[in-house]
Amino acid sequence: MNAHSTVPFVDLSIQWNQIRSSVLPDMERLFEASAFCLGPWAKDFEQRIAEYLGVRHAVAVSSGSAALHVAVIAAGIVPGDKVLVPTHTFIGTVWGLIYAGAIPVFCDVEPGAGTIDVRDAESKLDEKVKAIIPVHLYGQPADMAAVLDFARRHKLLVIEDVAQAIGARYDGQSLGSLGDFGCFSFYPGKNLGAAGEGGLVVTNDDRSADAMRALRDHGQAQRYVHQMIGYNYRMDGIQALVLGHKLAHLDDWTNQRRQIALRYAEGLAGLPLTLPEIVHGDHVFHLYVVRTQQRDALKGYLEGHGVQTGLHYPIPLHKQPCFADMATAQGRFPVAEEYAGTVLSLPVFAGLTPDQQDRVIDAVRSFFERGDENGR
Repeated sequence: MNAHSTVPFVDLSIQWNQIRSSVLPDMERLFEASAFCLGPWAKDFEQRIAEYLGVRHAVAVSSGSAALHVAVIAAGIVPGDKVLVPTHTFIGTVWGLIYAGAIPVFCDVEPGAGTIDVRDAESKLDEKVKAIIPVHLYGQPADMAAVLDFARRHKLLVIEDVAQAIGARYDGQSLGSLGDFGCFSFYPGKNLGAAGEGGLVVTNDDRSADAMRALRDHGQAQRYVHQMIGYNYRMDGIQALVLGHKLAHLDDWTNQRRQIALRYAEGLAGLPLTLPEIVHGDHVFHLYVVRTQQRDALKGYLEGHGVQTGLHYPIPLHKQPCFADMATAQGRFPVAEEYAGTVLSLPVFAGLTPDQQDRVIDAVRSFFERGDENGR
């Protein structure tokens, strides 16, 4: 099968072709204005996305990891503090804690959604735990009713990791607006992706917003007056420009993802394959993640038949070499480990054609229905 017939895991050129005619004139204006770091396009994007998410403040930063870092600092997390996090997530979820000298306390995840298991988190609570980071995994909310109740009872801050779930809602509210902070990534492949790196922190707290605006810009609220230790986490103007244009398409692109997921669910029904469940009321399908004990064989078969796939995530955080010496990495994480050994992400993106969707479905079905278990 030649390369031109491969079903890609993601194709970002489709989005670019939709926004090209409106972006290029604005890009000319941006270069003429030399508005390369933050600037008017960043301010406009912050205002528009704050309104979209229903929050008072949106602070644009250079990446999702930067967003989590400044949120951790603004939350008052200090060296030695502990923070509860799911072990089944991208490692960027915990970098901000490590940078701040805090200790991630790894928790298992729920069987259906793969999001943090609050019961396991409660079993790991001690006096040093100051916050919890629910990760809205693959595009689905964590159980925020349980998270918020748990946090209120134990006076914990809630920092939502919404890197994969922009546009999803929980009980009528946008993810990111329910906790004390909401952190977003605009890495190009995200549902709302920049033309490079980008991130955002949202909050309804005025003082925290002011602190994060200073933190992202070398710790200065006033030029050359550095009131705190800061970072160079400013969003590039060109990323804000692109994101602003893409934001207008986000709901349509999200609906396309949902329709693809529905088609997959119908086409893959009846196979010995665990399909995504909508457990907590909404799902924007940043990823369409199936689970099977034959994961590696299925992955190889699909890629041999022209269907690209992804692995999100094959090694849980408690098994990462960089955390090998952390006491909080001890314990049992049976659900997270089952996920790590069985997850496989199928192509899902706005613009994936019906023909491509059929090819994915047919290839998966043929793997399970074939007589030769070696896939030849």
